[in-house]
Amino acid sequence: MKWYIFKRLLWAGVATMVVLTITFVLMYLTPDTRIMELEFQAAQSGTDPEQARQAAETARGMDQAFHIQYIDFMQNMLSFNWGWSDSRSEPVIDALASAIPYSMMYGVPAVIISTIIGIVIGLYSAVNQYTRGDYVATFVAFFGISIPNFWFAIILLVIFGTWLGWVDLLFDTQASKIDGEWALRAIVSWENVKQLILPMFVLMTASVASMMRYTRAEALEYVESDFIKTAKAKGVSERTIVAKHIFRPASIPIATILVGDILGIVFVGSYLIEVVFGIPGLGYLSFDAIMSQDTALVFGTVFVPVFVAIIGNLAQDIAYVILDPRIKYGDR
Repeated sequence: MKWYIFKRLLWAGVATMVVLTITFVLMYLTPDTRIMELEFQAAQSGTDPEQARQAAETARGMDQAFHIQYIDFMQNMLSFNWGWSDSRSEPVIDALASAIPYSMMYGVPAVIISTIIGIVIGLYSAVNQYTRGDYVATFVAFFGISIPNFWFAIILLVIFGTWLGWVDLLFDTQASKIDGEWALRAIVSWENVKQLILPMFVLMTASVASMMRYTRAEALEYVESDFIKTAKAKGVSERTIVAKHIFRPASIPIATILVGDILGIVFVGSYLIEVVFGIPGLGYLSFDAIMSQDTALVFGTVFVPVFVAIIGNLAQDIAYVILDPRIKYGDR
């Protein structure tokens, strides 16, 4: 197990380098609109646009060779010197530190609740196949997967924010703080929770649907198996059969989507959800960085979800051996 974890950590480092390299190349090849604006302003003022462009590139280190820029970038990433955000006028680390708590406030509860609800509904649907409850659960799953998150968020905001007036249209960034500092008492306060309900609900629609479909499909493989029939013949309660004899073996393949599918839904959905609701989280920060072509901030917002996904996949593989001790890592 130790050797397997060590090898996985090495591969995690390789995967991180590949993702960061691709991101660097894409941003390197993308024209910088800020330099284009400086050239336009220089032309209007009567100065040489070429000199303005060269001065801007020199100030940003963009006049150096590609490999030198790449090496400097990787060194800065490893030393956590992630550069300066021009669009926010602060270090990238500080920008990330101020944005991540807002994403976690609704993202973490949404993942936990959607995982529990999705598994429960999926197990119920598998045990009660082709019943009215199964049809309702299937409809909910298809609805959650099919409906666009950004459109659903706008509709809910119009209904509950404009028509009913139950929630504020503008996100209050200070509702989770006391005297400008993060405080648990303020985070769990009704004023803060009320403005997080809709983002959580929108994010949970796709998560619950995905988890429900996977759970139902995996549980159906064991519902009619011989050992389940034997357990029923011995008088084992329905709850015990579902919890121990169906969910236990089905939980191993279900665990494979907890990182890939759920984290993908959370990080991709956060872009649209945070923009619609005005939540200054990681998704909104990344969207704003891309629109502003703030290269340093784009790198930072890309690195965080990549790191979480890689560590999550490592934890997922380790969880396999806990769920099923028969799995061996010696030959891997």
